[in-house]
Amino acid sequence: MSTAPDELIARFRLQPHPEGGWYRELHRSTGRVRRDVDGRSRAGITVIAFLLTEGQRSRWHRVAGADETWHHAGGDGLDLWRLPPGGGRAERQILGPLSGSEEPGPPEQGPLQIVPAGWWQAARSRGRWSLVHCCVGPGFDFEDFQLMADLSPAERPVGADPALL
Repeated sequence: MSTAPDELIARFRLQPHPEGGWYRELHRSTGRVRRDVDGRSRAGITVIAFLLTEGQRSRWHRVAGADETWHHAGGDGLDLWRLPPGGGRAERQILGPLSGSEEPGPPEQGPLQIVPAGWWQAARSRGRWSLVHCCVGPGFDFEDFQLMADLSPAERPVGADPALL
């Protein structure tokens, strides 16, 4: 795999994402589901390739009505923060390749991390670049996407690192 971020952007035809970083949708299922929370119809699942380069961040955001899984695909690991919908203490997860050890690492470290529906999330590469695949189910729709920076300071939940806004 290429190791230059600009080559990865070209190779995977990535576009700038509103939260930061680069992305391209890889899959949107044709099967539809109706969400229990609001009755809206969505694709069953969506998958994107998402790239963060050194110094970039995925700004605090959340997806209403859908869980999101992050899968390490290449490059350096990344820090993935999760914050409950009403705020509290942010949890830092480390998303990265398997360590090569026979012993599994702690649950907050590994090649797969999960962000529950409605939780705030933010990320930053731990090195030169991090390529991940993000799966959202029920499928992603920008109608369900919210950036924390779009909220007034009084509406922002407690516990979010302001450096990731």
